[in-house]
Amino acid sequence: MSAPKIDLDRAVVAITGAARGIGRVTAEEFARRGATVCLGDLDGAAVAVAASAIGSTAHPFRVDVRSRESFAEFVEAVARTAGPIDVLVNNAGVMAAGRFLEERAATTDTVLAVNLAGPMHGMRLVLPGMIDRGRGHIVNVASMLGKTEIPGLATYVASKHAVVGLTAAVRSELTGTGVTLTVVLPSVVNTELSSGIRIPAPLRWVARIEPRDVASAIVATCEQRPKEVAVPRWFAAYPALRPFIPDWIEALARRIIGDDAAITAVDSDAREAYRRRVCDQVSDPG
Repeated sequence: MSAPKIDLDRAVVAITGAARGIGRVTAEEFARRGATVCLGDLDGAAVAVAASAIGSTAHPFRVDVRSRESFAEFVEAVARTAGPIDVLVNNAGVMAAGRFLEERAATTDTVLAVNLAGPMHGMRLVLPGMIDRGRGHIVNVASMLGKTEIPGLATYVASKHAVVGLTAAVRSELTGTGVTLTVVLPSVVNTELSSGIRIPAPLRWVARIEPRDVASAIVATCEQRPKEVAVPRWFAAYPALRPFIPDWIEALARRIIGDDAAITAVDSDAREAYRRRVCDQVSDPG
């Protein structure tokens, strides 16, 4: 049985990590379809600017997705402002680059709290109401690194693998409820998340995409409600074909591509600027 249709022209859409990048462009795309968009972000000032730029159908909220209490306040504020959530996009994410053994414990905790606990909080808070109404859709934004791995991003990779598995397992539990889950798997997105990491030319040519590519894929999931979507779509072939590729061929291809860029090709100043901004936000109790 197919899930009930979501009419985006009247839908209430909540998006985390919406002040910048994929989240902000996704809000713009939903608003263009007539939805009321509720932008949540830890950076209250930036998300207010983003919502103002979109227009009267956009509403800004400050939310710390690491905190269940903060996420609950966000969900309640959205309901008071616009109504029950029809679509939730768990997009907020952070990425630490560097060798695993050199990563600070606080950094590890932050990546896992934002990237994994955040979607878990959102799902647990929003799904019960959706199930009661017999309709709704949640999109968890993971990464193609949720299906593979590269050195220098170990904790990020772990968090995205977890989100892929989490989404698939909970989706199965929702069978027959009218509520659906989709995980979106972007490749290399041109956002601040990868700032300071010099993407090797082969990857730039075949895998570099823009936030709007991901946003369009997110919005499209509201129609067919697929289990998962790779962006670009042809990237979905890699995890399926990988078991049949000899290890030595894959190792050679990875060396040619330069898959260790997150260790060996980092602009330390640019990366430090990103790290400082993220750390300043997550340490701000306000």
